[in-house]
Amino acid sequence: MNKQADKVPADQSEPDNRLTKKELRQIFLRYGIMTESAMSYEKMHGATWAYSYIPLGDKYYKDKPEAYKRLLTRHSVFYNTEPQTGQLVNGIVASLEEEIGMGHDIDESVPVTVKASLMGPLAGIGDSIMQGILIPTLLSIAMGLSKGGSVLGPLFYIVAYATIATTITIVAFRSGYKLGVSAIDSIIGENAKRITNMFNTLGIIVIGGLSASTIALNTTIKIPFGTKTKGLQEILNGFFPGLLPLIMVILAWWLISQKRMGPTKVLLILAVIATVGVLIGVF
Repeated sequence: MNKQADKVPADQSEPDNRLTKKELRQIFLRYGIMTESAMSYEKMHGATWAYSYIPLGDKYYKDKPEAYKRLLTRHSVFYNTEPQTGQLVNGIVASLEEEIGMGHDIDESVPVTVKASLMGPLAGIGDSIMQGILIPTLLSIAMGLSKGGSVLGPLFYIVAYATIATTITIVAFRSGYKLGVSAIDSIIGENAKRITNMFNTLGIIVIGGLSASTIALNTTIKIPFGTKTKGLQEILNGFFPGLLPLIMVILAWWLISQKRMGPTKVLLILAVIATVGVLIGVF
């Protein structure tokens, strides 16, 4: 079958045939809200992508069932990336599908290729920004505000995260739609590696500062000095402040990354270590 046979013919004299703000908003919201609503190991975000592009299909392929079917089929394939920054890909694809729907000379395989090319680099960049920087930073502030049982900490985190994450998704989608395929040059290749390394380094710094400022772990062991004793914690503070919290962070990292343990099991192990340490007089 000729995939171009039932395309909507291009009509440059009808600029209103482009996606309206309402239709773009529907595509944006459907992907943003339903990203992981139909997850499977086979397709991950695939079902959500197909659902997101129903408004575009209704606009351009309402009387073209075969083209409509191909649209949903090509966007049902495996896809997985960080959801917030992933809206950039959604914007780019919306721009491409708009051109295809209007009958312009773009092959239907291009949006699929773009998705496959960008989901990896954007996952690295997005995870570094959201999981490595934004969440730890906001949590460190929220935990400081929560001292004494204040509800201000949780409220701050909820409002701040929702505001920043929503802003990132909106800017990413609009930028992708505006730039189209020209945005790819800034995302893949060496540029992506440099951006990812930069955010990973910044994320490590943030995690280190968060660990040193929020993890409270001191030892009560006394070291004999002649006829007197001196606290081991005082000695440690003299040459390596925060050494014990660092050891606990490294232990947690080792259990998760090397032993492949889940967060719940790691928390239980740390709780057991702390409890036993207190009972025997180490902590």
